[in-house]
Amino acid sequence: MKLFIDTANIEDIREMASYGIIKGVTTNPSLIAREGRKLEDVIQEIVKLVDGPISAEVKEASAEEMIAQARELAKIHKNIVVKIPMTWEGIKAVSVLSKEGIKTNVTLCFSVSQAQLAMEAGASFVSPFLGRMDDAGFDSEKLINDIVILRDNYGYATEIIAASIRSLHHVEISALAGSDIATIPTKVLKAMIKHPLTDKGLKIFADAAK
Repeated sequence: MKLFIDTANIEDIREMASYGIIKGVTTNPSLIAREGRKLEDVIQEIVKLVDGPISAEVKEASAEEMIAQARELAKIHKNIVVKIPMTWEGIKAVSVLSKEGIKTNVTLCFSVSQAQLAMEAGASFVSPFLGRMDDAGFDSEKLINDIVILRDNYGYATEIIAASIRSLHHVEISALAGSDIATIPTKVLKAMIKHPLTDKGLKIFADAAK
């Protein structure tokens, strides 16, 4: 399972990319707004740090408007993936963009049927939202497992990005389910290396070295 970082903070991306584990970046309007910067400026910096898929989101609108936005975003860099919302207009836009060779990531996916629509439309990626599923009282582990089964049963080329990751548990269930990618916020990425027994062992080794 490839690890993406879910942030628009350039310093976080620079730090995590330095470890050689980050294969892509996802952003959204909320993350961009948090940085107080223009989308295009942030994306231009990100593509210099990570040589992999960089998701940038269009505004929810008509298919024609989203297609126009997507074409402009795709011009920024060859690694740009256009995030499209899970709506009928979004699916229509993905169908057109996929035929033009523009990579798309259908976001806000919460069901197998939604994932199938994205895959049938030719989406490059689909992003089931695990944390928000849990928040609403649904079973996020079943969701990611079922979407992987759907993809494998029918040989769809769409890659699955486990998104809305809130904890190490979300990372682990995504990996064990066979998700292609997990896009992970910086705090959770940093927690992946931690374990109390590792800390205990390091202390023992340090004491012995003295």
